[in-house]
Amino acid sequence: MASGFESLLEALRQSGVDVDEIGGGRGNGPKSDDPVDVSDDDSSDASNGSGGGGGFRGGGRIPHVEFSGSLGDRMASWSKRTLTLAIVLAVIILLAAYWWFHPPISVNSVDTWMFFTIFILLPFFLFFRTRSRRYETGDSKLDPNPTKSKSFKVLSFIPIVILALGLIGWVLSLSLFPGNAKKYADVLQTDTMTFAEDIQEVNYSQIPVIDRDSAILLGNREMGSIPDYVSQFEIDNLYSQINYKGAPVRVSPLGYADLFKWLTNREEGIPAYSLVNMTTQDAEIVRLGEGNGMKYTASEPLARNIDRYIQLKYPFYIFDEKSFEIDEDGQPWWICPIRKYTIGLFGGETVDHVVLCNASTGDCQELSLEDVPQWVDRVYPAELLLRQYNWSGAYKNGWFNSWLGQSGVVQTTPGSNGQLGYNYIAKDDDVWVYTGVTSATADNSIVGFVLVNQRTAESHYYSVSGATEVSAMESAEGQVQNLRYTSTFPLLINVSNQPTYFMALKDGAGLVKKFAMIDIQRYQNVAVGDTVAECQKSYETLLATNGAISADELSDTGTYGEKEGTIRTMAQAVIEGNSHFYVTLEGDDAIYDFVLPGAIQIVSYKVGDDISFTFVENTPTCTVSEITSGLRDDAPEQAKPSDASAAASSASSASAASASAASTEATSESSASAKPENGA
Repeated sequence: MASGFESLLEALRQSGVDVDEIGGGRGNGPKSDDPVDVSDDDSSDASNGSGGGGGFRGGGRIPHVEFSGSLGDRMASWSKRTLTLAIVLAVIILLAAYWWFHPPISVNSVDTWMFFTIFILLPFFLFFRTRSRRYETGDSKLDPNPTKSKSFKVLSFIPIVILALGLIGWVLSLSLFPGNAKKYADVLQTDTMTFAEDIQEVNYSQIPVIDRDSAILLGNREMGSIPDYVSQFEIDNLYSQINYKGAPVRVSPLGYADLFKWLTNREEGIPAYSLVNMTTQDAEIVRLGEGNGMKYTASEPLARNIDRYIQLKYPFYIFDEKSFEIDEDGQPWWICPIRKYTIGLFGGETVDHVVLCNASTGDCQELSLEDVPQWVDRVYPAELLLRQYNWSGAYKNGWFNSWLGQSGVVQTTPGSNGQLGYNYIAKDDDVWVYTGVTSATADNSIVGFVLVNQRTAESHYYSVSGATEVSAMESAEGQVQNLRYTSTFPLLINVSNQPTYFMALKDGAGLVKKFAMIDIQRYQNVAVGDTVAECQKSYETLLATNGAISADELSDTGTYGEKEGTIRTMAQAVIEGNSHFYVTLEGDDAIYDFVLPGAIQIVSYKVGDDISFTFVENTPTCTVSEITSGLRDDAPEQAKPSDASAAASSASSASAASASAASTEATSESSASAKPENGA
């Protein structure tokens, strides 16, 4: 019977391990019935034993084991039984890896190609290649066999050919491939619209006044008021913006705080979600009914993980970014768009249809884009839509033009953090992605802006020149630079048919303190207020005094009136490039601001003259919208209407001289407000 040691040697040989001679044996070592050479012909060999004659197996040599060759060589030398067991084990590992990583089974998925290459193509290539080399040279178990060597060598090229096909598909997806530029440009169809006709004037009761970061702060603060939830759950930072019952809100599910909390709560699921009203800044934790907890979420680590659950349920679909939404009844859903590639293997990405998954029950509905219900707001991911628009902006005149001449090449504006700059607006009960459009050189001005519907991919372009969003943010921050507030990314609104940036100004703690509005086309017009109503009133006054709108177009939120009296003091200043005349009247403590060129007739008046005008009440000055008394009958000839422009030019020259003497804009503002008071 073979000894235990001999059985070990045989097992090592079956695993492809070369065992040098043991005692007098050579080659593959002694068989179980071979005598073991215990002679000690060489003193150096004897020294390897224990003492003079008490070494291993009666003073013989200690076996020397050498792991020669690569892993593929050892795999190729395995017996059929060992190879079968290895294949079974590999299949089990492959299935476990597929379940864990759950790549889509599709030739259009880059993830699938990576998974297939690492777990299938590479092992097969190594096995076939080493098997071919083994039959080519032969070894102790296999005789040389050129036919089998050639067969395995041919088989080793199969993984290479498959990878080459993937590479060809990638090349066919490139925009530089002939004909592809036009295909990329046509993925998203954009219509040119008129801003004032297509976008309704803003409803301030529906305008979102906070951004995602502020929503997260409000949601976390509300979560802290529920002690039984705080110890078990935390709010996911997803916070999708949707329209819910006619109001813009952000919603986000709760998640398990850690693995142990998941073990103790997984049976009931997640009991609530966070909802933050973007207009009123009210936050609440919405509790689901008993037995209706969300069991399919992103915080689930195993089978009910929403990504794994959806992908394994629909293994041949490629899913894009999922979003969390609630229907009009407050029921939570996962919106799972399905990608489609229209150019080559990996190019021209768009959304083909969508799967709606009930977060509580796991029930799924597969719908075409036309059948998606109205309450769903986010079918197309925002960044996908911007990427599609950039394709049309870059390739509409061909690929060569996109990087050589760049005639007509435009792109979406970048954000302040180097990422894509965009925001969301509510329109027609849908959520639209908004971003500015700038030239290929990405300067500080826009040539227009684009709105894209996230449910239908309907795209509208508006030709409006003005400042980029980042420039507007910097301008708004400059108005409150002493407070060191930071601006949120602007929101596009319509104020008196004027395209306007609206943004919140936050302190260092992330809390909203003020609001700002900036005229996109005349971005020196900046209004700041502690409330939205106050900001609106100041902004409309700026538009009226600069001639952008008439006094009749001012909204009813401000206090308007008429005034007449005798001029007591007059002072002049230049603020942000605009000439201002500050006037006080006899018996009146108010300061009236006449802004040129809207109130150009003021240049013909002097202290002691009678004047009448309409104005908008504000602080610290009341903005004059129109002079109603006309020019004085005894006004100098050069101040008559025929020469009003000359008078304005003279006033502007004097204003420019005054401005150049001032070191900073702040000095001008100080002098503008101080002179009337000193005169009084």
